[in-house]
Amino acid sequence: MTETIIKTASVKVMLSYDYSHFEASLSIENENGLTMQEIDEARKKCQRLADKAVGQYKVAKEVAAKRKNREYDIWRFEDTCQRIQAKDEQDRTVEESAMLKQYEDENWQAQFDYDYDYDDDDEYVL
Repeated sequence: MTETIIKTASVKVMLSYDYSHFEASLSIENENGLTMQEIDEARKKCQRLADKAVGQYKVAKEVAAKRKNREYDIWRFEDTCQRIQAKDEQDRTVEESAMLKQYEDENWQAQFDYDYDYDDDDEYVL
């Protein structure tokens, strides 16, 4: 009895997370045949893609929430800095001094720019 040679294989992974659905699929082909290990590796790659999509979705939701609170965060930062400025310099903590230094930077509002477009930057990997 001869063993069947698998020349093409297709793998698909579907995930549901937070009422969203993520799907990834891959096809692999080799005229000389595919091993089960090669098919399993394709499945793992497909799973990693779906997991990555879920991770990026989580970050995007988090950034969207921050974006929604941007005006309040700016107001709170300015208010806190004004209270710190009212203190005597020797009474300020290291964190308060650092916050004031940041506030005096002409581009301090940039810290409240929450831009994210499903970037592949490791900074956002969960």
